[in-house]
Amino acid sequence: MKAVLLRGFGDLDMLDYREDVPVPRPGSGEVLVKVGACGLNNSDIWTREGAYGLETNADAQSGWLREPMRFPMIQGGDIVGRIVEAGADVPCDRIGERVLVDDVLYTGEGDGIIDSGCIGSECDGGFAEFVCVPAGNAHPIESDMTDVELATFPIAYQSAEHMLNRGRVSAGETVVIPGASGGVGSALVQLARARGARTVAITSRHKIAELRSLGAEVCIAREEPDLPAAVAEALGGRPVDVVTDVVGGSMFADLLRILRPLGRHVLAGAIAGPIVEVDLRTIYLKHLEIIGASQGTRDEFGAVLGHILAGRIKPLVAAVYPLRDMRQAQADFAAKDFVGKIVIAPD
Repeated sequence: MKAVLLRGFGDLDMLDYREDVPVPRPGSGEVLVKVGACGLNNSDIWTREGAYGLETNADAQSGWLREPMRFPMIQGGDIVGRIVEAGADVPCDRIGERVLVDDVLYTGEGDGIIDSGCIGSECDGGFAEFVCVPAGNAHPIESDMTDVELATFPIAYQSAEHMLNRGRVSAGETVVIPGASGGVGSALVQLARARGARTVAITSRHKIAELRSLGAEVCIAREEPDLPAAVAEALGGRPVDVVTDVVGGSMFADLLRILRPLGRHVLAGAIAGPIVEVDLRTIYLKHLEIIGASQGTRDEFGAVLGHILAGRIKPLVAAVYPLRDMRQAQADFAAKDFVGKIVIAPD
């Protein structure tokens, strides 16, 4: 089959497009999915670069679990397709189902996400024509959306739903969303609005119109020289209850400053840089909460499915690339000159 193999940590030249990769066979409890589309995520870039570091060495190359990884491997967790083969202990009537895949390899019977792996990281993923996944992770879906459109949802929206739950975001609260034009950021805009929260999107000036069309009530250019002042002016003195942050970097300290006393900062990424300087007095004098978040739970994936079927969220497809153009897709992804998601289509 056609697939893109990641040979090890490094630059784009570590990605090899191949047409002679064996088609995997489903084991017990697994299904074989013919991939229709697979979304590209920050985690694909950071895993390829080995950019997650170690607690004892921030510059060390590692995967997101900070454990040794096996290479070569096939990345890609945002999988949409059809089941074409069922392994042992899986009903044969599942063959032919159109499915949306939850990429989290849960530990135990509950929502064990603390030390769980991911499809496309701890096992091969969807940057290929076929992929094997646990049957319980392949959720049947009936939708008029294309495979490419559906592939914009799984990881970004499950992660965003998890962030909002971790931050206890409720109706009437004001949520600031830096990096609002990306996959998780645009998901946060839509899912926070679905809860009745007021959304403040921070994005590049030339992307503001698209964020407004998505439903962001307030948009602020990240180029503003004084971000806290710009937020305060835009909100007319209304307090900020929650920041949902996948950016980090130099903006981190300002995002703490804009929070009201007893506010919550939910952090699920660091695309602008993982090492930051913070005045700890801001945290303890304002009684702030800093909350980490990663992945999501089975229930949160189910909630995203519900939003899709109810039409409460819409796909944002920035571009579509064939498998053979994976290097260009990842280069364009890293440039961040788009709104929504970049999707890979095997055909």
